[in-house]
Amino acid sequence: MKRNKEILLASSNKGKIAEFQKIFVNKNLVSLSDLGIGDATEDGLSFLENAIKKARHGAKYSGLYSIADDSGLVVPDLNFEPGIYSARYAGSDSTDELNREKLISSIKGSGKDSLDAYYVCIIVGMFNESDPMPIFASGKIHGKVSIYESGEGGFGYDRLFYPRGYSSSMASIESDVKNKISHRGLAASDFINKFNSIEPV
Repeated sequence: MKRNKEILLASSNKGKIAEFQKIFVNKNLVSLSDLGIGDATEDGLSFLENAIKKARHGAKYSGLYSIADDSGLVVPDLNFEPGIYSARYAGSDSTDELNREKLISSIKGSGKDSLDAYYVCIIVGMFNESDPMPIFASGKIHGKVSIYESGEGGFGYDRLFYPRGYSSSMASIESDVKNKISHRGLAASDFINKFNSIEPV
């Protein structure tokens, strides 16, 4: 595969696309929405399954090397919710705001104002839909989720998530720092190292 060839980011999530473009600064990324391709059905039972489904879907319909991630927030004391349902925690048509509201309600239901949590990200890359040896990479960041929102940046649950060692929410941390410490940034760094070691086929 030529390194200057377009690479598909198999997502139409604007926040996710913006973060990936900042992380993959030397890669020519295009998204599903750029190509007019719909999203894959996320019916896997794990982050890994969903990432594979999305990467395969993207490769099949674009003909490009396809990378996809599945990521989310996990709160062990809430039965590992929102987990793989992070993007649709409040329902199939939910928004970031509605998802945060439901999480706040769930935290309050525990009788506490914050709980231990972690963000996780799995990235998968494949040359085509039949690629038998996709690249897998992962990243995780621990912290707490709070009932108190803070910050204006990021997306998803970032306004409620306070990374371990930081007094600010993920939404308050500058993007350059966030992209280095975040679950997605860590997974992307791992992925890029593996991707760059592959010889063209």
